[in-house]
Amino acid sequence: MSGLTWRDGVVPVSNRFDDPYFSLYDGLAETRHVFLAGNDLPARLGPGFHIAELGFGTGLNLLATLIANPAAPIRYTSFEAYPLSAADMSRALNHFPEARAVADDFLSLWAKGARRFRLGPIDVEIIIGDASDTLKNWQHKADAWFLDGFSPTKNPDLWTPELMAEVGRHTLPQGSFATYTAAGHVRRALTEAGFAVTRIPGHGRKRHMTTGRLTEPQTTC
Repeated sequence: MSGLTWRDGVVPVSNRFDDPYFSLYDGLAETRHVFLAGNDLPARLGPGFHIAELGFGTGLNLLATLIANPAAPIRYTSFEAYPLSAADMSRALNHFPEARAVADDFLSLWAKGARRFRLGPIDVEIIIGDASDTLKNWQHKADAWFLDGFSPTKNPDLWTPELMAEVGRHTLPQGSFATYTAAGHVRRALTEAGFAVTRIPGHGRKRHMTTGRLTEPQTTC
């Protein structure tokens, strides 16, 4: 049985979490507003800049980063427990012609089973498995985080204080995060993880989203 239901034939909805993979109100615009602008990108994308992400989904955030045209080589690491097939990704990305136009190389590599590859100036690695296990064993730190799991009410395991603490531990000093959610318990967990947390206007019909900068040194990885 497929793990997806297609709302209006175009928006993939996870049957496991009963939540769409991207905003019903222009997911690409939301990615740009929340994850790129929320982390002050692409202005910060210098050589070696490292983006990390919880929830790879359709790959839309990666492609939005590629479209932003980083001027220097950067890194992009995403943690995903339930990877989609290349066919489902392609169908979802058809909803965003601008993203689909640059997706062929990515989709071809994904279909062949590649989970680490080069996409233009971006060195990409997708780490498959439960982030509660895989993140704590990760040996790197990110300059910016895209926290893009399913809704905290639908997928609470990806927003626990313990996992947010690991995000903080795997962030460079003055590194940032951005997320579409403004749930109070998520903001508190990120504050406890060492971030100066700010609630700002969200995208579309969402009143608020959350961003932050790491201000308290965390335990070395």
